[in-house]
Amino acid sequence: MAISLKPLRNQVIVITGASSGIGLVTARMAAKQGAKLVVAARNEEALRQLVEEIRASGREAIYVVADVGREEDVNRIADAAIAHFGRFDTWVNNAGVSIFGRCMDVTIPDMKRMFDTNFWGVVYGSRAAVKHFQDRGGSGALINIGSFFGDRATPIQSTYCTTKHALHGFSDALRMELEKDKIPVSVTLIHPGRIDTPYNEHARSYMAKQPAHRGMIYPPEAVAEAILYSAEHPKRDMYVGFQAKFFAVLGALAPRLMDKLMEIWMYPSQQSDRPSRDREDNALYHPGYGMHERGTHQGWIRSGSLYVKASKHPVATTVAVVASLGVAIWWLTASFSQSF
Repeated sequence: MAISLKPLRNQVIVITGASSGIGLVTARMAAKQGAKLVVAARNEEALRQLVEEIRASGREAIYVVADVGREEDVNRIADAAIAHFGRFDTWVNNAGVSIFGRCMDVTIPDMKRMFDTNFWGVVYGSRAAVKHFQDRGGSGALINIGSFFGDRATPIQSTYCTTKHALHGFSDALRMELEKDKIPVSVTLIHPGRIDTPYNEHARSYMAKQPAHRGMIYPPEAVAEAILYSAEHPKRDMYVGFQAKFFAVLGALAPRLMDKLMEIWMYPSQQSDRPSRDREDNALYHPGYGMHERGTHQGWIRSGSLYVKASKHPVATTVAVVASLGVAIWWLTASFSQSF
């Protein structure tokens, strides 16, 4: 089964969750490289602004207002892409939201609502994309945005990491089935570490202090770089930040040690030093504010991800891993020092 993906300049790319954060940055970067865009989210005003911006730069784009937690909405995205452009070549399941709260505090309806977006939205999008690729014939790329919390559970964001564990499992199973049936669809799972997006501001908070990333944080451009590389090159996994790979490996090799480290580090590193927003002020059930790429985190924001660049250039991977390991050790030491 040979998978042959087009250059970005010849592609039509569908991106969900495109009104802010990773989706917004990815859409802008893809447009600059010549791709045609179909952007989707719940915030119509933000989508309209984004499409006008892309068209003003001489590129092509349309938008679809959609809630990915509804299968009929996701199918409308696919139908709109086909009706306007005749096809799509890459589908990016990026839409997502989080809840910061303990397992016993988060309500069951809130848990179910997040599964609608983070898990079922990916299932609906994946099925719509694969069906189109099969109907059209030829190769296509399906890119699902997971999380390093999909490889290793965390306290405080219990529901979020559970949805990402499910997303990871679905992506892996789908990939194997497509390969077994010799269907030329590249299924890539992106594993971002902590990313500087409005993710924390859009989250529902059960905490006294405002959710935020603290410690090492990567820019959304690093995730977009991984996504767009995967749109042109079949990749199984792309880790954004050595942090993501480090915790996945350590969690698998020494799970009890990782439990203890997470118990110490994750409570202070997921909360800022300011009061939390009101519990109703979030994007769980309603669209969040749009056209913002960055969040309100407190930490060391990197300029990019060395691990992503190493993944694009395998010869440099060993050097990158060694260098990043030193950075990761420094980061853990500094984070633990702040916790005591």
